[in-house]
Amino acid sequence: MAPSTLPTTFVPAVLESELYVRWVDAGYFHADPASDKPPYSIVIPPPNVTGRLHMGHAFEHTQIDALTRRKRMQGYEVLWQPGMDHAGIATQNVVERELAKESLSRHDLGRDAFVERVWAWKNSSGGQISDQMRRLGDGVDWDRERFTMDEGLSRAVQTIFKRLYDDGLIYRAERIINWCPRCLTALSDIEVEYQDDEGELVSIRYGDDTTAIVVATTRAETMLGDTAVAVHPDDERYRHLVGTEIELPLTGRRIPIVADEHVDPEFGTGAVKVTPAHDPNDFEIGQRHSLPSLTVLDERGVITAHGPFQGLDRFEARAAIVAALRAEGRIVTEKRPYVHAVGHCSRCGTTIEPRQSLQWWVKVAPLAKMAGDAVRDGRVQIHPASLESRYFAWVDNLRDWCISRQLWWGHRIPVWYGPNGEAVCLGPDDAAPTEPGWTQDPDVLDTWFSSGLWPFSSLGWPDKTDALVKFYPNSVLFTGYDLLFFWIARMMMFGLYLSDGQTAPFPVIALHGMVRDKHGKKMSKSFGNVVDPIDWMDAYGTDALRFALARAANPGADAPVGEESVEGARNFTTKIWNATRFALLNGATTTGELPDPQALPAVDRWILSRLNTVVAEADALFDDYQFAKLTDLLYHFAWDEVFDWYLELTKTAFAQGGSAADNSRRILGHVLDTVLRLLHPIVPFVTEQLWTTLTGGESVVVATWPTDTGYRDPAAEAEIAELQEFVTEVRRFRSDQGVRNTQPIPAQLELTAVLGPHEAAIRQLLRLDVAGEGFQVTATLPIGEARISVDLSQAIDVDAERRRLEKDLAAAQKDLTSTSAKLGNDGFLAKAPASVVDGIRDRKAKAERDIERIESQLTVLPVK
Repeated sequence: MAPSTLPTTFVPAVLESELYVRWVDAGYFHADPASDKPPYSIVIPPPNVTGRLHMGHAFEHTQIDALTRRKRMQGYEVLWQPGMDHAGIATQNVVERELAKESLSRHDLGRDAFVERVWAWKNSSGGQISDQMRRLGDGVDWDRERFTMDEGLSRAVQTIFKRLYDDGLIYRAERIINWCPRCLTALSDIEVEYQDDEGELVSIRYGDDTTAIVVATTRAETMLGDTAVAVHPDDERYRHLVGTEIELPLTGRRIPIVADEHVDPEFGTGAVKVTPAHDPNDFEIGQRHSLPSLTVLDERGVITAHGPFQGLDRFEARAAIVAALRAEGRIVTEKRPYVHAVGHCSRCGTTIEPRQSLQWWVKVAPLAKMAGDAVRDGRVQIHPASLESRYFAWVDNLRDWCISRQLWWGHRIPVWYGPNGEAVCLGPDDAAPTEPGWTQDPDVLDTWFSSGLWPFSSLGWPDKTDALVKFYPNSVLFTGYDLLFFWIARMMMFGLYLSDGQTAPFPVIALHGMVRDKHGKKMSKSFGNVVDPIDWMDAYGTDALRFALARAANPGADAPVGEESVEGARNFTTKIWNATRFALLNGATTTGELPDPQALPAVDRWILSRLNTVVAEADALFDDYQFAKLTDLLYHFAWDEVFDWYLELTKTAFAQGGSAADNSRRILGHVLDTVLRLLHPIVPFVTEQLWTTLTGGESVVVATWPTDTGYRDPAAEAEIAELQEFVTEVRRFRSDQGVRNTQPIPAQLELTAVLGPHEAAIRQLLRLDVAGEGFQVTATLPIGEARISVDLSQAIDVDAERRRLEKDLAAAQKDLTSTSAKLGNDGFLAKAPASVVDGIRDRKAKAERDIERIESQLTVLPVK
């Protein structure tokens, strides 16, 4: 596209989709395992197949895409592995809701038909996030897109399950699990979200007279399943009762009083009710004392115990049981409301019910130790290092992982049971038993089990594929710190287990924070502050959204982002467009050798020196995942130094013509070429259009990444700094005097030896006419060793300006008097809140600054 045909305005919607299709069709994002280039591989944290692009995705993908685009330009064979997670509970819930519209349940269809229905939904409605990723500009290898239920990934799941099973690291046992009565499945600890709920704490008297003992609970309905009361063995209050029995109210059963060191004698009454089937701590007490476990709630949270409460929902039963106990005079105290932390299902929000259940577990202790050791001995670096402690706090205290889920959608447990109690675990190449009476375990695996294999299963493991050999281990994992527990620890454990503790799936874990609204508040539907990134892309363009998100991205820290920042980023992309168009129209070129810097004027030497410094700093910030500092660096260099200064300063050379103009056009082309390449990883669309127009090159996607040539010119930088200071001070003076930037004023200049050669540029930048006949000095401004004298007699209404300044001065003096009086009043200072006092101090300081500024302006006003 010739400069003359470059549109006058940048319209993102016209360019983005067309450019992205061209990139994909050209194969720029395709990774070739046979390439002799060094590999750079990174996986996309697989979004749920039910998901849509949200601001967190856009934030993360922008940064990963920037990393991969830069590495591609640096000459690496880059694989950004895309894919989606089958999201067991979430997807099953979606399809079950669809069935409910047809007055059907999954049980009406049966397992096989229901799974077919889920696959049909996935193929027709799932994965819309893939299209949105294209809209965002994600440079992923779509030829390698994977799904955690693909045949190859299912093979990987069966393989590692059998290995863990054969090594005794997967086992089946009855334990207390987190149960969701809505989703009807077990949940792992990390799938439970705790929040403060209002409940009630009731103290109940068990027994009477000298054998009475009081226990407190927030879950009165579980008392129907009590099989003991526990006290601490050293608690003198209850020593005489240990070993005796006491009657459990409402049931007629007698239960023992046991001594257990788990009980805290300082908490409450020092006695606790023990319900082994419905509480994890009580389960362990029950194991130590061989207590029976009585399940009194079914899978939907309904009371199953015989008696008047049978059939009641758990919350209905709670109120009814407390009322019955109250009627018997057994309620000692009631605290209502009682705010306490309660677990909820992360998928549907239902209150979790601890429940004894037969489930499949991973014995995590040896796996977690390997995951911790790899970070401790430096094989894996967590970035920023401040988050290491959070990682260790998790892996060093991991409990065995419940991996079975009572769902139909997911990887089915590869264990078969025979008619005589036999159990056999099958690998992917093993044939299922065909004899009568054999059945497969009905449960499926936790979604995080399969996503924990993602770095290598997505590359074809357990087969030794070319992609696996080339791109594994991954070069880096880039993801949110909130996934340390859900995903990262699982990948570390599985990857190290498969290599006998030797090879981690990635040498660097780079963590980012969460996107928040502009006030720093978590984005939540309940808060009404959730923003769809597509809306901002529609309004301001994808580049603007990406730049705003990157500019908020500090490693490991949450990122506040508001629409104003996206609008500001849109203004930046517009500035890039307009500046490049101006340069093209003035003949900027990227062809031919660069002139010898020593033969160039200071302005050209200055920009080349600054350009190399910025390239070096950009590399260091990229390597340190410092996207906020990186974007800030590029923003200010491009806008402040290149567009606002160098472009303006080159106008003088262009006006003079000759070899100086030719040199400036070549330097300007080189600078813009480099700036566009530096910006490309963050804002790919606008830079692609401008770079190809400027250079005539194929695509900036496959252009060479800029390198620091080492050229530095401190003398030129100091010279231009002096020039900038002079121009900036005069501009400030003009503004203070109310003189428009575009209004020419006559001036005499007394310049230093450094500034003398720049007089033409100074006059052009400042709209300064040469002092002619009738020139009279109305103001003189010293700037360092230089001076400027101006004639403002025709530029401003001096009397009106003096009246305005004197009015502002009087207001500032009045505010200074008022604030000084308050701050000098000890009684006021003693009574006023600190925030009020601080505000008055700020007002006083501002008044002092305003007085100094206004008096200075009055001093230099022309005298008639």
